[in-house]
Amino acid sequence: MATMGGITRSVLVVEDDDAIRLVLRTNLEDEGYRVVESVTAEQALVEMIDERIDVVLVDLRLPGIQGLDLIRSLRATSQVPIIIVTAQTDSHDVVGGLEAGADDYVTKPFVAKELMARIRTILRRAGNHEERPQAQVCGPIDLNPDTAEVRRHGSPIAVSRIEFYVLAELIGARGKVLSRDHLLRKVWGYGHAGDGRIVDNLIYRLRSKIEDDPANPELLTTVRGFGYRMKA
Repeated sequence: MATMGGITRSVLVVEDDDAIRLVLRTNLEDEGYRVVESVTAEQALVEMIDERIDVVLVDLRLPGIQGLDLIRSLRATSQVPIIIVTAQTDSHDVVGGLEAGADDYVTKPFVAKELMARIRTILRRAGNHEERPQAQVCGPIDLNPDTAEVRRHGSPIAVSRIEFYVLAELIGARGKVLSRDHLLRKVWGYGHAGDGRIVDNLIYRLRSKIEDDPANPELLTTVRGFGYRMKA
């Protein structure tokens, strides 16, 4: 059963296509999740207030408020894991969703087992206290796993859960270069090579929060052809 501490995990499905929503609900309920459904972004925002939600699955093409705007709204107030479920194969849509703050994405038609595995990994990472990193300091950046806080020059900065773990992984490497595939395996739980754009866009978001000049990063740098490294 998809539970933590005896409480059933809840997944909010934001999808206006009845058939796809049914498929998602069926697969999620088979895995033991409690499913909350929304056909619009407006309804989803209400559900986020009224319900305890552990993961959000978002279609990008919604009536009314679009999926990208919903992701931005959610990310502005919550660290809830967000996975895009989209039929769009255009890279601009996927990149836009990741830049808006989504943690991962799958494209329709999706493989149910793969999607369920992604959800399990995100929830395990969120709920497993034993996997939490140690408190770490890197220059002006102070990462505290007990409070899930990141501070820069002593002032808190808002990061999502996935941003927190990527930053912890990079700081913990103590100046070593980490490849995109390494980060996808360690943080996102990919068992095979995944889409490096997920990592690239998250790095972009992190730089906007921790660097004095994100366009010319000094803390979190790119080692071309290899990956990323955090200044030791």
